[in-house]
Amino acid sequence: MASFRNLSVPLLLLTILFPMLALCYINPAATSVHQNATKSSASRAYIVLVEPPRSNAGEDAHRQWHESFLPTSLADESSESRLLHSYTEVFSGFAVRLTDAELDTMAKKPGFVRAFPDRTLQLMTTHTPEFLGLKNGTGFWSRAGYGKGVIIGLLDTGLYATHPSFDDHGVSPPPTRWKGSCKAARCNNKLIGAKSLIQGDEFGDEEGHGTHTSSTAAGNFVTGASYHGAGVGKGTAAGIAPGAHIAMYKVCANRRCKQSAVLAGLEEAIKDGVDVLSLSLGGDTIASFDEDPIAIGAFSAVSKGILVVCAAGNSGPRPGSITNEAPWLLTVAAGSLDRSFAASLHLGNGKSIDGEALTQKVSPSSKSHPLLYSEERRYCNYKSGSGITGKILVCEGTRSKTQQSNIHRIVGAGAAGVVLFNDEISGYSTMVQDYNSSVVQVSAADGDVLIAYAASSESSSVASLIYNNTLFGVRPAPVVPFFSSRGPSIIAVGILKPDILAPGLNILAAWPPSTGSGRGTFNIISGTSMATPHVSGVAALIKSIHPDWSPAAIKSAILTTSDIVNSTGGSILDEQHRKAGVYDTGAGHVNPTRAADPGLVYDLSVTDYAGYICWLLGDSGLATIVRNSSLTCAKLPKVHAVQLNYPTITVSATSTPFTVKRTVTNVGPANSTFTAKVDAPRSLTVRVSPETLGFSKTGEKKTFSVSVSSHGLGEELHLEGSLSWVSEKHVVRSPIVAVSPRGDTAPDPSP
Repeated sequence: MASFRNLSVPLLLLTILFPMLALCYINPAATSVHQNATKSSASRAYIVLVEPPRSNAGEDAHRQWHESFLPTSLADESSESRLLHSYTEVFSGFAVRLTDAELDTMAKKPGFVRAFPDRTLQLMTTHTPEFLGLKNGTGFWSRAGYGKGVIIGLLDTGLYATHPSFDDHGVSPPPTRWKGSCKAARCNNKLIGAKSLIQGDEFGDEEGHGTHTSSTAAGNFVTGASYHGAGVGKGTAAGIAPGAHIAMYKVCANRRCKQSAVLAGLEEAIKDGVDVLSLSLGGDTIASFDEDPIAIGAFSAVSKGILVVCAAGNSGPRPGSITNEAPWLLTVAAGSLDRSFAASLHLGNGKSIDGEALTQKVSPSSKSHPLLYSEERRYCNYKSGSGITGKILVCEGTRSKTQQSNIHRIVGAGAAGVVLFNDEISGYSTMVQDYNSSVVQVSAADGDVLIAYAASSESSSVASLIYNNTLFGVRPAPVVPFFSSRGPSIIAVGILKPDILAPGLNILAAWPPSTGSGRGTFNIISGTSMATPHVSGVAALIKSIHPDWSPAAIKSAILTTSDIVNSTGGSILDEQHRKAGVYDTGAGHVNPTRAADPGLVYDLSVTDYAGYICWLLGDSGLATIVRNSSLTCAKLPKVHAVQLNYPTITVSATSTPFTVKRTVTNVGPANSTFTAKVDAPRSLTVRVSPETLGFSKTGEKKTFSVSVSSHGLGEELHLEGSLSWVSEKHVVRSPIVAVSPRGDTAPDPSP
């Protein structure tokens, strides 16, 4: 990796606006399909779970067992096989096309468990390493070997294999445990795995999404990167773990991802031996984890030591819009960077408004032009020749292709420029978009200022547009943008979701040159899709230093070391510049350097999760998700959600003390002493016992209890505090959330 250390160009990992904001997976509320499906003679795709064969058979025997469930007419078909995929790792089952009558027949066979209709999921960066404290050739990034020896698997739209981000200069050969294969245009020590799980589809990336996410997670260093080669955001691009290996499993096409293909990708990734899985895709809210094939498949991955990182979704800022709520997943929300593609509007009254422009004028003019705002034409639906020549139009942005086309037309017809202000929901979070015209985007608050100024005096309301290229150190940062999905979890009551915040607004990363988006090979898009691979890359760095850590230990390290303040030293803000809460940010904003040395971790095993599933779903849920005949709810202690050894604490806010227990493992110096430090509002009383934890060796475990009671909650639906275990070298922080019993997501006060 010496070549990495010699690079001195400033790091730049960028982000871009994806026209379809992506959601991390959530399965629609499916039950056994034969109960819900509308009877039809037409066949449709189903995912079928069956009991495993009695003997520990190989893949061929598994497939024969699966085929034994098929109706005779289907098994004998030769013109077109309707058996789409056979699964042995994610669970025992298969994907198949069936009519309702065929499904009814199959459901009566011994060994049949349940079936789900095959749903369609939707898809949900170059300055970010530096923003996250990763500097080339020094410190933690160098000590971690830039993720050397770790394999990141991505389930996405494929990737553009010959992009320079996937060059293997300085990257070591893959570890011998790697069992996968590569079927891309270029395979090397960087891109070691490439498979398409879409029948009849060649490997490649027609969308750009997979190229973007994979280069964000582990792209190699590329000098001179910029948005579409236009110099915007120019610098050296690199993924978060540029020394790690990439394995891409193509499971999406036409911006749609079939569950059956996603499961097939999970199946292959587990067999191949990936270390981290990154899923920047999702769907609608589910009713229960045992009705979600992806959550079930991801549990299999976690049980085999693979950390699964998933996007929180793009349905914010609505409360309860979070997806990927299963506690065995690491769920990522999106935040902003300290970078701006700066442009400003200088008004005739001497005031100046700062905004952003993805299209930067090479030779900007400071000439003033009249401002025009029309409530009737609020969304820039002007006609050519309607008094717009030589004027700067003020409009509300919609991010629609129709508005983009209108703006291009009216600027071409003589308008001097357009200022687009955010809608009220977007607030201060601006997703930059390329209008290929003189367009500046500003906040909703500045839009109000401009409307008032334009109406003050038609003859004197003038302004000029100034372009300032790329600015760094913009404050405050991070800010949670409007689209990032919010908690609380409706399904995992007692578990704080999202887990963590990471860069996801206006991220620049690799892009295929043939997608029609422009002439360059880097693009800027936004979404929790972009935040997810940042955390996947951080997980790879930690795994490189601590190869024996479990997925839960890595997750704990990331959560308990996160930042809870922004670049000004104040609280992290939301899109309205209000203080962001735990349901916006999770534990806080990811801090890679501290996460590699957390001091203590909250670990969880398959048995712990199984006890939780027994409490939540009983034996049927255990059999569906865990699929381990040696584990039964009769033999396992039922673990209430609030008692799960999670690195965050969520309880019911009651006047009677509510007590939970947690166990921490020392992963720091052998002889360490940690003292409890509680931060809580006056209306929340938190007591910790014992108040001091002493460790004499690494790997030693200590258990403590936390009692929480509230008084004078008023109209608040929840209260926030924290518990930090503080030693000479470490601060291990866990958010505490006390939820009002009036709320729908309040934990049971008597677990």
